[in-house]
Amino acid sequence: MTRSYETDLSDEQWALVRPLVEATRGAKATVDRRRIVNAILYVARTGCQWRLLPLDFPNWSTVYSCYHRWAWNGTLDQVHAALRTQVRSAHGKLAPPTAAIVDSQSVKSTAKGGSPAYSSAAMTAPSG
Repeated sequence: MTRSYETDLSDEQWALVRPLVEATRGAKATVDRRRIVNAILYVARTGCQWRLLPLDFPNWSTVYSCYHRWAWNGTLDQVHAALRTQVRSAHGKLAPPTAAIVDSQSVKSTAKGGSPAYSSAAMTAPSG
């Protein structure tokens, strides 16, 4: 029996994601793809190391290899877009974001080193 986590996909979310992560050709996967997606979401939310995944998830190396392959081939981008669209629609917003926020910050890098008494302006003799 597997434990459920707050990061697990709901049935409705899984219905959106399932066609993106399940193989449409070749051999049937031996590990449940929903459990793999839930494990990836757990790592993303908690920040735990792959090797420290709770034991009720699939083996960490299986989860990581799927994550790496899906990140490389764009599957994770498609999963993110599908879930974003669902969440935005549920909140009565247009599916694609219509605004962006750009934030910039100016930071003073370092103060001028040395005492002002020893600056080159202080060392020059008065003209006159």
